[in-house]
Amino acid sequence: MARLGNISGKQAAKAFCKAGWEEAGQVGSHLVLTKAGCRANLCVPQHREMSIGTLRALIRSAGLTVDEFLDLLK
Repeated sequence: MARLGNISGKQAAKAFCKAGWEEAGQVGSHLVLTKAGCRANLCVPQHREMSIGTLRALIRSAGLTVDEFLDLLK
């Protein structure tokens, strides 16, 4: 399993969009992503560097594994 490292909110949002999530808007410094058929929304903080715990929680909410997410970053 690969490690999560210095990933910005902008990079994370771009990876989630590749996985089928769409931008629904922005509330303050958080980008809201939605996906058809999913009850949960993702609120991605637009920070220069996201904490690993927050990023893991978003990946889990999106229904992805860490390896799948890292593949989307490429």
